[in-house]
Amino acid sequence: MTETVVDIVKAHQAGTLDPAETVARAYAQARAYGDPALFITLRDEAEAIAEARAIAAMGGAGKPLFGVPVAVKDNIDVAGLPTTAACPAFAYVPTVDATAVARLRAAGAIVIGKTNLDQFATGLVGVRSPYGVPRNPHDPALVPGGSSSGSAVAVAAGIVPLALGTDTAGSGRVPAGLNNIVGLKPSLGLVPMTGVVPACRSLDTVSVFALTTDDAHLALAAMAGPDPADPFSRSLPWSVPGPLQAGLRIAVPCGKDRLYFGDTRAQAAFEAALRIVTTLAASVVEIDMAPFYETARLLYEGPWVAERFAAVGAFIARNPDAAHPVTREIILGGSKPSAVDTFQALYRLAALRAKARETLGRFDVLMVPTAPAAYTIAAVEADPIRLNSQLGTYTNFVNLLDMAGLAVPAAIAPDGTPFGVTLLAPAGRDGALASLGRVLHADTDLPLGALGVAQPPLRPLAPAAVEGEVVLAAVGAHLTGLPLNHELTSLGARYLETTTTAPDYRFFALAGTVPPKPGLLRVAAGTGGPIELELWALKTEAFGRFVAAVPPPLSIGTVVLGDGRTVKGFLVEAEAVAGARDITATGGWRSFLAKGG
Repeated sequence: MTETVVDIVKAHQAGTLDPAETVARAYAQARAYGDPALFITLRDEAEAIAEARAIAAMGGAGKPLFGVPVAVKDNIDVAGLPTTAACPAFAYVPTVDATAVARLRAAGAIVIGKTNLDQFATGLVGVRSPYGVPRNPHDPALVPGGSSSGSAVAVAAGIVPLALGTDTAGSGRVPAGLNNIVGLKPSLGLVPMTGVVPACRSLDTVSVFALTTDDAHLALAAMAGPDPADPFSRSLPWSVPGPLQAGLRIAVPCGKDRLYFGDTRAQAAFEAALRIVTTLAASVVEIDMAPFYETARLLYEGPWVAERFAAVGAFIARNPDAAHPVTREIILGGSKPSAVDTFQALYRLAALRAKARETLGRFDVLMVPTAPAAYTIAAVEADPIRLNSQLGTYTNFVNLLDMAGLAVPAAIAPDGTPFGVTLLAPAGRDGALASLGRVLHADTDLPLGALGVAQPPLRPLAPAAVEGEVVLAAVGAHLTGLPLNHELTSLGARYLETTTTAPDYRFFALAGTVPPKPGLLRVAAGTGGPIELELWALKTEAFGRFVAAVPPPLSIGTVVLGDGRTVKGFLVEAEAVAGARDITATGGWRSFLAKGG
């Protein structure tokens, strides 16, 4: 069976599996799972299958998520489907997709429905919804984790291989840990939040649930990049996963700071993960978690709860009976902090960030349990706020400290309860976390989600850029073996891989250049073709020197790759291609030269 995104896309591209069949299977799996609390809105099946057939007719070129069915948390807009945020009285029907959804669809993904959540994305338990509690596929008595409960369950149960959540305090990580799947929490601002109902706007991010790290990063690559409509979005030097870096330095909580609240299963799972990373890293060092735990307390005990009130507090104040009692209590409490409280908390957060930077600067990764314990629905309903708070022990500080996170499975206890670990690093190191997370997950030898299916073998990965490097795309005389390649190698550039652009470029043979050079020009989507190029990694200082020497009419700009990634690369001024020979059909400079160009 093809369960992972990588395998599904490969089968679609090879023609051994039809996207319409894959989408139909997702609906069949949803019916077979038979949980009315999982989806708040399921898209019309015939409409989704028709979209799959249309995508198949266009072919998979330049579509890294070609025909992949996706579920979307119901605080993220999908055009034509209600956005409820798990509050029927709040519901509206958007006319456009959220930016993250639009980018997934542009990459070939097909949305099948909107999933349940803790109301207004407030909670880590998955039980605060008028639509019911999504059933944890490992044990119906366990909470599914929240707030992105439905999205995590949809992936773990094999309904879809990919789902979107959101993460403010851990909602993209805790459900992953409690469902034996991967939860990718990107660096803040890496994925735009346009079209997402905010929880804490300055701390929110769209998150990804998948069966493997490689799958999650395919989705991230498709969604990443600034959006002018979202002032909190930003450009970050993130990279794709690469081979595991030698000499890794991993920090872990010291003994007194490993909090499990009596759950020996969680303790055993973390110790199992420790044994694995000890074999993968140069050093594993225990650190004091006090600054991190103090930061975590700021999220709900400090004035940041006022940001939740800013998002939906006025609505709840007008419609108190429309809100879940616990959600109402938390959000309306956000009206109490004063401006003085806020500034005092900001000053304290600045001091804590400085301490965290000092600590994290000595390490490549911080590894923590994803959740300190697993609780039953009955236990959470009896003690909703305290147990929810405990689930956020290792997650609440992350966005306040501007960190990237990746939750991966670690162990399944003898009673069938899943537990995971989360890898953390400063913003922009998403790719480095994935490089470790994919190997750690593979070494656990755990099955995929709740499917009882073995993990696929790890794919070999091309070398990737590391921190302090910039990826440059070469398309002409700087290619390996061609006359100007020495300009790269003399600056210490490292060859990474050969790939292609998105099919949105025209390629020209420029007249009068010595040695002969091509020009790559961005054009309207679908009116160009994929052009072969090489990716090279240069140290930041070397990249600056290289760019300074690039002569007109060439320049260095942003190039979109066929898998959705963006890199720096050679582009040409539009005026310079007037009268130039269009060689787009050759597919690349080497091919052009081989044909006598």
